[in-house]
Order: sequence, then structure tokens, then C-alpha cells
Amino acid sequence: MPKAEPKTQRTKASVSAFISAVEDDTRRKDAKAVDKMMRAITGEKPAMWGPAIIGYGEYDGATGKWPRLGFSPRKANLVLYLMDGYEGEPLMKKLGKHKTGRSCLYINKLADVDEAVLRQIAANGWKIMAKKHPE
Repeated sequence: MPKAEPKTQRTKASVSAFISAVEDDTRRKDAKAVDKMMRAITGEKPAMWGPAIIGYGEYDGATGKWPRLGFSPRKANLVLYLMDGYEGEPLMKKLGKHKTGRSCLYINKLADVDEAVLRQIAANGWKIMAKKHPE
């Protein structure tokens, strides 16, 4: 039986237009900062995945194609999709105020965390994903 395509697919929507449309000033400013950080870490041009996820790179997982690293400036939280990038990461204790979920790191605002630590966690996640899913 062929595997079903995931609902979240890469689109041609504009990342900059999406970020510019974020209503909350702090969330929009944080999204711009995270985008800049992710571009520097990955060396990739971001793409929209579905209507609300900004993704960098791509890998072919068990359920289809997904971004190797991503984030979404949602109303409740800034969500970073680190895939396999933070489980067991000792830097998480130094990060600051956050919550975690399956492959997700939830932050209220960047001011709540140490951005240098966040950058290192994201960079470690990118390296782990590149090793697990080489192109």
C-alpha cells in the first residue's frame, strides 16, 4: 500500500509576506530574528510548508517530505520544529523559559530564552538531521 502524502506540503507562498502579516509586533519581530538565525545555521533559503510553517532544507521521512528545521510564529507560542534536534540536549537546561513537545520547542518570546543557546540547539539539530537524512 503506498504511503499517504502528509497534509503539510511545501508551497510556493512567500515567507517574507507571511512573516510581515504576523499581527503581534513582538511575534513578528521574533519571527524575523529566528528566520535570520535559521538561514545562517542552515545556509538554506526558507520555504513555506502548509499555511503556517517556515522550513529550511528537506528530508524524506517515513511519512513523506518534511523540512529539516523549521518554525512557526503561532498566536500562542513561537514554535521551533527541531525534529530530532533537542531530545537529550544538555543545553536545554540553559535555554530559559520554554516547553517541549514531540519534535517541538515552544517559546513565548525570544526575550524569555538565551538566544546563543537557542542558536546552538538549532545548529545541533540541523547537524543531527543532516547525518540521519543525508541528501
